Amino acid sequence: MIASSAATQRYHPLSRWLHAAAVLLIALEYPLAWSMTDHRGAAEGTLASWHVGVGMVILSVMLLRLLWRLFKAPPPGPPMPAWQARAAHAAHLLLYAGFAVLPLLGWLAASARDWPVHWAGLVALPALLPPLPAWAEPLGDAHQALALGLLALVGVHVVAALYHAVVRRDASLRRMW
Repeated sequence: MIASSAATQRYHPLSRWLHAAAVLLIALEYPLAWSMTDHRGAAEGTLASWHVGVGMVILSVMLLRLLWRLFKAPPPGPPMPAWQARAAHAAHLLLYAGFAVLPLLGWLAASARDWPVHWAGLVALPALLPPLPAWAEPLGDAHQALALGLLALVGVHVVAALYHAVVRRDASLRRMW
């Protein structure tokens, strides 16, 4: 009885797969971003191209996650204080929105720089803007600021998951994995 109850509290397998795909892609994307410029800040063609291509795949995964979430609500969370439940809900909304907006900002910045944008190196995507050198740096700065903010939020998310797994010993982390 307990095993079946716990099983019904897990996220749907597609939700878990999309979460894992997002985690792996994001874990790849940040090192690409940090290493895609040379010591003068100029873009290294291949790494920048990979960064843009992986970013577009992240955008696809996040849009699929958002679409799936509209059709499949997450299982109820374990009991927790109301402030924690509100904080978790807000953090999840910010993560979903942020990792959808971040690639769009990158796409805009790449378009303003007249960089080619492709999906995983396979499908060329149209520029969202004409080449606008005056906009390239502000868009790139906004992209970078959001990326750093999201990295901090991911850190909080991981710490919260570990807190629930190690300190509270509830099912929060097991629901996703």
